[in-house]
Amino acid sequence: MKRVLVCLPEGVWEVIEKEFKGKLGGKSSEILRNIIMAYLSEKGILEKVREVKA
Repeated sequence: MKRVLVCLPEGVWEVIEKEFKGKLGGKSSEILRNIIMAYLSEKGILEKVREVKA
């Protein structure tokens, strides 16, 4: 697992916390991980990676 430091503008974080806290996770890291995973899945990028590794 890779760890990264992410800086977000205050307004962006307020929206994320308001809309997703408790729905996509309780901790900041869970929320961001789930947003990123949902985006990659929606764009079909995770499937492409899976195909390359297979």
